[in-house]
Amino acid sequence: MTTTPYTSPIPVRRAHLGDAVLSEWTKMRSLRSTVWTLGVMVVVVVGFGLMLAFAVGRVPEAELEGSGSVLSLGMPGMLLATVCVITLGVLTVTSEFGTGMIRTTLTACPSRSRVLTAKAIVFFTVVFLTTAVVSAVTAAAQMALIGAAGGATAGQWARVTVGVSLFMACLGLLSLAVGAVLRHSAGSITTMIGLVLLPYVLVLGLYTDGLGKVRDALIEYSIPALLGSLYVTEPGAAPLLSGWGSLWVIAGLTAAALGGAYLTLDRRDV
Repeated sequence: MTTTPYTSPIPVRRAHLGDAVLSEWTKMRSLRSTVWTLGVMVVVVVGFGLMLAFAVGRVPEAELEGSGSVLSLGMPGMLLATVCVITLGVLTVTSEFGTGMIRTTLTACPSRSRVLTAKAIVFFTVVFLTTAVVSAVTAAAQMALIGAAGGATAGQWARVTVGVSLFMACLGLLSLAVGAVLRHSAGSITTMIGLVLLPYVLVLGLYTDGLGKVRDALIEYSIPALLGSLYVTEPGAAPLLSGWGSLWVIAGLTAAALGGAYLTLDRRDV
């Protein structure tokens, strides 16, 4: 009696980065934390933006001259939304360590750098597109409420949509990298919140004139100030970077953190 070897109807091929990206996208869109954090982000950005535009729209047009672009009204909401992006970035990687799912993931895809790259690609794309849509819709609604009094140039529109979206996506990647290093949700979120608030806490103790340069540098390179510099066109006396300079700072910080995350994930057991 002879037996015929079984041949699977499913074609066998080597897995690649695209397969890992599809897997991470399936995991990310099926998590309730993704829906909640991005949903809260949309509500906060749109809600604060419309509320401020409605309040400014009640002010006589003559009193608004020289007060800057109406697009800057989107900054408070986006500043609060950084908490949502930080939380989602951390949970994207720490939730798998918490449930043990990371063992299954690395069994299916033994290349740890490929897993982290896939997570980074999916997360960056989701946050960039979400922020871009929310920023554009909020800015358009603010312009409609305030009208001609809130004129803005094409460069300002580019900074508050594309620039802010890139900044938020990089901030989220920074959080993801911290989560990959610490592997603990609460510890990683606390670390990121501390990174945001620490410069302002330190400034409270640097009140002497001799420490003025240190004080200005802490404020200038803090995450809220870097984000705010994309909204403000005339910083005045405030120590803020101009143009797109803040993107280079957050991109450099994120690249360094991701380098540490790749090194840590590759050398530690799961």
